[in-house]
Amino acid sequence: MAYYRSAGNVPHKRHVQHRDPEGKLYYEELMGEEGFSSDSSLLYHRFIPAAIREVRPWQLPDQTLHANDPMIPRHFKTQDLPGGGAGIDAVNGRRLLLGNGDVRLSYVVAKEPSPYYRNAIGDECLYVHGGTARVETVFGDLDVWEGDYVIVPRATTHRIVPTGEAPVRIYAIEVNSHITPPKRYLSRFGQFLEHAPFCERDLRVPTDPYVVEETDVPVHIKHRGAGANGISGTIHVQPHHPFDVVGWDGCLWPYAFNISDYEPLTGRVHQPPPTHQVFEAHNVIMCNFVPRKVDYHPLAIPVPYYHSNVDSDEVMFYAAGNYEARKGSGIEAGSISLHPMGHAHGPQPGAYERSIGIESFDETAVMVDTFAPLLLGEGAVAVEDPAYPSSWNE
Repeated sequence: MAYYRSAGNVPHKRHVQHRDPEGKLYYEELMGEEGFSSDSSLLYHRFIPAAIREVRPWQLPDQTLHANDPMIPRHFKTQDLPGGGAGIDAVNGRRLLLGNGDVRLSYVVAKEPSPYYRNAIGDECLYVHGGTARVETVFGDLDVWEGDYVIVPRATTHRIVPTGEAPVRIYAIEVNSHITPPKRYLSRFGQFLEHAPFCERDLRVPTDPYVVEETDVPVHIKHRGAGANGISGTIHVQPHHPFDVVGWDGCLWPYAFNISDYEPLTGRVHQPPPTHQVFEAHNVIMCNFVPRKVDYHPLAIPVPYYHSNVDSDEVMFYAAGNYEARKGSGIEAGSISLHPMGHAHGPQPGAYERSIGIESFDETAVMVDTFAPLLLGEGAVAVEDPAYPSSWNE
């Protein structure tokens, strides 16, 4: 994200001496992507950020995946996943739904603060399905609520603290790369262009950084290793709290963006899915469908045409509203559908005809398309609706 920010206390020039009022040096950390050839930020720590007092293993939630075999469309009901009880937090409580070598999709219902956490594999996009939380990060804090996307760059130390009486519900999209707005929305220098459905003004930035006086703080790190699907966990106990940053600047930082601030693009006839794109990553596309006026050609059919995306698996998370194309399928708010490459999918029987004359849709959904087949996690298997594959039969 080539969008420069400066927060807190930073020196007038990078890579020079920066001292506290007593004359002690702050420790500069360059946090950068793609071998320091892409976006980066400089953070100024009170203590050495590389210090480790103790190392121990972290038992991750079940990361096992198995093939969608036989290959069928599937429906998972996240609303049936238990959660929100004592001891359930937004990191350790994640239930893995789907994944492959590029992305993992999970869901969690949490009431407890998470541990301090760092994903060393890739960026995370956290969609807040319900409740409220504070995402505390080494850059500063973000208060988040229903409908928020929270983009957390790789290796950002943070924790998720529910803030309301109700548990926070999070649909977590973890990629093995970096999450950015689509390139076609940006100028060659990184500014949002006029045709983009959102812009810099819609992004909520962290508070100023702050210092926490605490010692022997465990940080849970997800990283490449010998665990299931090559993913392992390690806990580093740091001698000083990781939130010891007095200032930072750069173009790499966490932010929030609410789906209600996305301005949908519409047309006289039905628009293809890329019209609704919001983010992209390596081999992963993210779109959202929001309340909007629909096709206004006099002969328009507002629901989607039947489509076969021959290069992608499609995952739709139905967050809120009514889904005209899915009536009669059993899908409701909280449902997730998997439509694999090789299967033509579209409206359920009757939806095609019923949609004629409708002027607007009241629906909110988050879609993830992948360019490699998705495998099934234990969370999906636990809440699958076996009737879904036959729901198109008249």
